Amino acid sequence: MVKKMGLNWRQWSLHKHNHLLVKVAVSLLLMGLAFRLLFVHSTVPEAPFVEKPVIASPPVILNTPVSEEVPVTRDPIPEKGKCDLFTGDWIPNPSGPVYTNESCQLIESHQNCMKNGRPDSAYLYWRWSPRACELPQFDAYRFLDLMRNKSWALIGDSITRNHIQSLLCILSKQSPSASVAFNLIPCVIDFDNVEQPDHVYHDESYKNRRWVFPSYNFSISVVWSPFLVQAAIFEDMNGVSTSEVQLHLDQLDKKWVDQFQNLNYMIISTGKWFLKDTIYYENNTVVGCHSCSNQNITKLGFDYAYRKTLSFVFNFIIASKHKGMIFFRTATPDHFESGEWNTGGVCPKTAPVKEGELEFKDPQTVLHNIELEEFAEAEKKAQENGVNLKLLDLAKISLTRPDGHPGPYRFFHPLANGQSAASVQNDCLHWCLPGPIDSWNDVIMEMMVN
Repeated sequence: MVKKMGLNWRQWSLHKHNHLLVKVAVSLLLMGLAFRLLFVHSTVPEAPFVEKPVIASPPVILNTPVSEEVPVTRDPIPEKGKCDLFTGDWIPNPSGPVYTNESCQLIESHQNCMKNGRPDSAYLYWRWSPRACELPQFDAYRFLDLMRNKSWALIGDSITRNHIQSLLCILSKQSPSASVAFNLIPCVIDFDNVEQPDHVYHDESYKNRRWVFPSYNFSISVVWSPFLVQAAIFEDMNGVSTSEVQLHLDQLDKKWVDQFQNLNYMIISTGKWFLKDTIYYENNTVVGCHSCSNQNITKLGFDYAYRKTLSFVFNFIIASKHKGMIFFRTATPDHFESGEWNTGGVCPKTAPVKEGELEFKDPQTVLHNIELEEFAEAEKKAQENGVNLKLLDLAKISLTRPDGHPGPYRFFHPLANGQSAASVQNDCLHWCLPGPIDSWNDVIMEMMVN
């Protein structure tokens, strides 16, 4: 009888203990759900920016001191010496992009290839991999944390505008886990967003814009300055010109110069616009032209103007004593085949190519050589003056991705009525979003933190 009672007591104790464990497990689960509901319902729903009313007031740059560098704790690259981030290969990336055209409302229609009906998707599943080291994927949460009270600007042409859309899509959609944000271990809760940026400024043409991530007091701007020097441009939204560009080679564009000293980080680029028909001015006097119709003007060529402009820009940067970080991005190539943008050119490839399969076209070779030569000279002087000037040489990385452009899908379902790709205007210069341009941000973050 005693033995039987002892056995029953042990069974009851074990049953009570198990019951207690179940209660604890259920409590932890309910706590996790409560945290998720709290943060999901406190998030402002996404909405396409273009439909949101924005008062077009002059841009205001955050008035925070420009520091020399951001304090970073990160394991160094294991290989000896510096890694060449620009020599590598595009390798398969089964996980694909961290955002989609549905999750990000900041993609302009001409780069929204999937919405516009591009039928293939293999171009989304590649990432850039340097041969000498591991390149981590862009960490949006860490980037924003490092950028507290900082300001960025991407300065240049429409490729720059293409790039800032990519960066904003990644920043607003890649998420930390709750274990990182709240140290809830082992319970892990995934959120949908890091933070949606507030669009706080645009000009009338929407070419100059600024966003702020309010929780981080971090601003990021795009500044339209396709030549970096003062220019009068006479063309429509489709690139059709009514007159030659009037380019002042001795006057920097105030749109970026006036903001320069208040920016902590910037990416400056130019290039393709120098191939347009242009009349050159110095001291407000015509000194020559490129591909102009006036036979009385000296033909100087775009290389003259490009070298003079880059030298002028770099000398300004060198003398500025700027204490932030300045990237100079090389011009990226187009992949038009069987013509150019206005003569039936297409870009039909659907996969990356290997190094050596494609070469720069002659004008791109000239632009790239001038960029490397002028930067090499400027870099030495910048170091002597304590200016942190870095080369972001994305030209060769981009050369091997002829599959990443919108092609005919810059328009909505352009081939729906049986047209051929060559019968509609193709875009083989800008990049689909998501697409290869997203890997640029991996390279930039690695250069920034190492």
